[in-house]
Amino acid sequence: MAQASEPPVSTIDPREAEHFGRLAADWWDPKGSSAMLHKLNPVRLKYLREQIDHHFGTDEHDRRPLAGRRVADVGCGAGLLAEPLARLGGQVTAVDAAEENIAAARAHAQGQGLEIDYRIGGVEALDGPYALITSMEVVEHVADVPAFLAGLANALAPDGLLVMSTPNRTNMSRLLLVGAAEALGRIPKGTHDWDRFLTPEELTAALAVAGLEVTDSCGLAWDPLRGLHLGRDMSLNYLVTARKI
Repeated sequence: MAQASEPPVSTIDPREAEHFGRLAADWWDPKGSSAMLHKLNPVRLKYLREQIDHHFGTDEHDRRPLAGRRVADVGCGAGLLAEPLARLGGQVTAVDAAEENIAAARAHAQGQGLEIDYRIGGVEALDGPYALITSMEVVEHVADVPAFLAGLANALAPDGLLVMSTPNRTNMSRLLLVGAAEALGRIPKGTHDWDRFLTPEELTAALAVAGLEVTDSCGLAWDPLRGLHLGRDMSLNYLVTARKI
């Protein structure tokens, strides 16, 4: 008689889920507790669109380059990225560990007339394969990084694209993201644990163990004149694109 397989180990950190769940009520308020995400989103979307067009060979002027493709957004919050992905034509599945976030995401998507498959849970809630998986500012909050990355790899289609963003573990990020941003109220206190940040080298190595090859990386920097922007400076935050080896 075959033995029942053990359930997958959850990568969700309950304390992190509770923290972000408390922010659900004003997630869509550009002046609320998630104001920084509203500033980050257009910059991340610019990079994401560039990678989509490069990987899939789509026209940069095509308004729906993800039409006919399954897309997953892991750690979706209240849907700030999931909704643009749906508008780009993707058949979007979006998961988040906080029930409150998913409730807010569903309500907002309904108001926008968007069909998005929102699910409560972590990477374990995915049912791939997906042509595109995004996971922005999430890996630094999970309970088990190797298991999380393995879950992303397992859900990704053989010719699929993974795009992630995360803070770098540098003196700059400690000063600005954990120190100044939280002290000034730009980011809710307790959002970041600097010791859990991954350097680009660490994330690249961990992705390789999961069977994924980093094909592009880009800094997500800030300065007083330009604000948040893409560039070579990865000392604060960065994005990576990966595919299956």
